[in-house]
Amino acid sequence: MGESFIKKGYLEEYGIDNKQLEQLISYGYKLVEANKVMNLTGITEPEDIVIKHFVDSLTLLPYLDRAYKKVPRDHAVDEDAESGSDIPRFTLADVGTGAGFPGLPLKIMRPHIGLVLIDSLKKRVNFLSEVVQMLNLEGVRCLHIRAEEAGRQATLRDQMDAATARAVAPLDVLAEYCLPLVKRGGYFWAMKGVLDEEIKEAKSAIKRLGGQLERTDEFFLPQTDIKRTVVSVRKIKTTPEAFPRANGVPKKRPLK
Repeated sequence: MGESFIKKGYLEEYGIDNKQLEQLISYGYKLVEANKVMNLTGITEPEDIVIKHFVDSLTLLPYLDRAYKKVPRDHAVDEDAESGSDIPRFTLADVGTGAGFPGLPLKIMRPHIGLVLIDSLKKRVNFLSEVVQMLNLEGVRCLHIRAEEAGRQATLRDQMDAATARAVAPLDVLAEYCLPLVKRGGYFWAMKGVLDEEIKEAKSAIKRLGGQLERTDEFFLPQTDIKRTVVSVRKIKTTPEAFPRANGVPKKRPLK
């Protein structure tokens, strides 16, 4: 998984620098090694990791950049008076992150953002913490918590500038996982494959949760026939306190 192969994966179009390149390579090696002892991903071939994990994750960069530009310049970064270091004022939550996708590649490419990685499986969170430490990434929190519980925590609810999830559940379920975390005016981005009827079925749920469907973009991953869809939802109202519902309920009884 060397530099030439990363380049072949079309990451150069994202303006990747040498440090970011090295971080992605290290991340890829770490993923392959860790996957030998724990089930983190079914994607283990170098070319597949680059295209189906890295490139797929970075398709969110244009959405992230547009959202970041809407944050007032004097609020985008704050300085810690004690340490003198910058505290990110734009925070992205990656819900059901698994092995760190799309959150970690986005953080590598945009180190100025804050990142909250949320997963319900402890071994995955431990792996993520090791990767964050190995890559010296600042402003990243790795949380072992269910999405429903995260959405009810005062320290997380209505605190995120954006939240994303990559195909971990149907769209209406993802909306209930993610929108409670997002502050009004922020974004929820769902990364999906072929949607079929999911958007129609999720419109009512998105509205009840305070969201408004903004755009849907379809494309194919480079050198593949793999279709991807990004659904962008703007949060225009505060999510009612009743949501998210108790653990397991959103998936068992999706909102209609």
